[in-house]
Amino acid sequence: MYFNKTIRFSAIVAFAALFLSVGCIKSKKETNAMSDGEDNGGYAGDASKIEWINNDVISLADAAGTYYNGVYMRVTNTFGDCATVATDTLSNPHVITIRFGDKNCRCLDGNNRRGSIVISYYGRYSDSNSSHTITYHNYAFNDMQLKGNVVATRVDTTVVGSWYYNIKVDDTLVTKPNAYLKWKGLLVRRQVAGYTTGDRSDNEYTVSGSATLTRENGHVFVFDIATPLHFTQDCPYVKSGVVNVSGYLGARIINYGFNGSTLAGGCDRDAQLKIGLYTYNIQL
Repeated sequence: MYFNKTIRFSAIVAFAALFLSVGCIKSKKETNAMSDGEDNGGYAGDASKIEWINNDVISLADAAGTYYNGVYMRVTNTFGDCATVATDTLSNPHVITIRFGDKNCRCLDGNNRRGSIVISYYGRYSDSNSSHTITYHNYAFNDMQLKGNVVATRVDTTVVGSWYYNIKVDDTLVTKPNAYLKWKGLLVRRQVAGYTTGDRSDNEYTVSGSATLTRENGHVFVFDIATPLHFTQDCPYVKSGVVNVSGYLGARIINYGFNGSTLAGGCDRDAQLKIGLYTYNIQL
């Protein structure tokens, strides 16, 4: 009899302890949403990285499309001796090929590139409604291989110099062996500074629209850009902009303009992540 009572008492204590333990875990998860793992900060940096590289490719295509023989590009913070630009305007569509070679070459902007970028288009490169299809042949940026394609369609407006691109992107960035990011969506890309100088180093862009990011763990995040993302050619991070994120882990908001103490923006890895009532400082 005593033995049975002891067993019953022990079972009650064990059940109570398990109940309290589960309750504590749930409470901790509810009060600290960041406990869901590195996805919370990781996807913000991944999106910043792949979109910046995507912008860089379009910028290179524009430079090559404007200065066909590539001579000007060698002395304007672009290629140096790293690349050759070949054009074929006899074929239809026309083709521009930017070749960096089979080995890494450090370009004038300080980044290593290898492989080729291929741009095909009809008519003149700068024609209104002209679509430029950009593909890659073993192209790598700082040892990260870029695959897929981009279709950039130029849209002219009634204001001189205010044209922009509608972008259809379907890129995969192989960041290391067996690790990749996928970036797919419909975006609007505007060049807001630097277009008239011919020097890529002072170029600035804003990006709006929406895209889907798939991380190497298979988790999918939908990015709806609420405030346009601001990129500059000399900064490898999003400098400012606000994105509503949905998908895995639920809804949250990224503010890329946080610079460690204020929301003034700047070239740094700092950003803010808002999950429900909680705001976290993260690094890209």
